[in-house]
Formats: sequence, structure tokens, C-alpha cells
Amino acid sequence: MKVITFFNNEKQLIKKAAGGHREAQRRLYEIHAPKMLSVCRRYLNDIMQAEEAMCNGFLKVFQNLDSFRDEGSFEGWVRRTMVNESISYLRKTSKMQFTDYDQEGDDPTYSPQDSNLEVEEIQALIDALPEGYRAVFVMYAVEGYKHQEIAQKLEISESTSKSQLFKARKLLQQKLKEFNTYSYGTGKI
Repeated sequence: MKVITFFNNEKQLIKKAAGGHREAQRRLYEIHAPKMLSVCRRYLNDIMQAEEAMCNGFLKVFQNLDSFRDEGSFEGWVRRTMVNESISYLRKTSKMQFTDYDQEGDDPTYSPQDSNLEVEEIQALIDALPEGYRAVFVMYAVEGYKHQEIAQKLEISESTSKSQLFKARKLLQQKLKEFNTYSYGTGKI
């Protein structure tokens, strides 16, 4: 049996999908869904919520596909849609709060590079952050947004974005230190 390739590259897929071709849309979804679920998962600590945000994001991608101008990567364009959809989902479902978390200063003797954490454990630590901290941390440290962009997307001030990032890092540093103390068998937490 001979397999016929309908589309040779992503540009052809995008063009066909923009015209409403369901097979092209399905193929684009299959190519990008695993990465985009990961993007949504960083913002939403429940996998079902992340899947819902991703599906809504893909719906928006396909509805607005004709607005993609091929001026950057398609994956980057889709990723921005997923980030925006995840933030929208947070706003709709849980009044994202930017809380104060008061702890003592950083421990200069601790280095996060000394940690033996697996990816799942790191994600669990990020998930445990308050939503405001988590959103700013992921946008800045993982997605690479600048504080001005974060402030606009989250409708907060730049100084709030900076302070939330600082507090998130401090809290993660404390949790990493606790994890390492516990995992090294000292029994201290």
C-alpha cells in the first residue's frame, strides 16, 4: 500500500488548516499539543484544567489562524496563545492573588545547583507556590517574559511583578533547602 503525503511542511499545513481543512488542523494539533499541554501545565497545577486551557487555546488558534503572518515561529505564536489562555483560565476560576509572603532573607550558603530533584519534584514545588507567585515565576523564568510584559498580561504593576518573582524565588529556595535536608537523611525539615 502506498502512503500519500498530503502536506510536506508546516507552512502547507498552516495554509490548509486556515482554510478549514480538518485533517491539517488535526495534524497541527498532534504536532504541537504535547508541548502546549506542558506550557499550560506550568500555569495550572491540575492536569484537567491544563487540558481544558490547552483545548480552548487550540480552538482560538484555529479560529485566528488566518492572522498568523509567518513573521516568527508558528510554535511561538501558538505558545503565546496558550500562555494567554492559561492566564485567562486562572482569572476565571480562582481570583489570582498576589500575596505577601514574609520570610527571612536568602541563605547565602545554599546553592540550588546542589539539588538532586527530578522534573516532577521541581514541578510539584512550583505547583505549591501561591498562584500569583507561580504565574510571575513561570512567565519570567520559564517563558522569558520581561517584567513590563508580565505586568501588562497580569494587569499588575512592574514593581508587583518584580516583588512576586523575588518572593517566589525565595520561597522555592527555602523549599529546595528543606527538600535537600530531608533527602540527605538528616531528619531536619
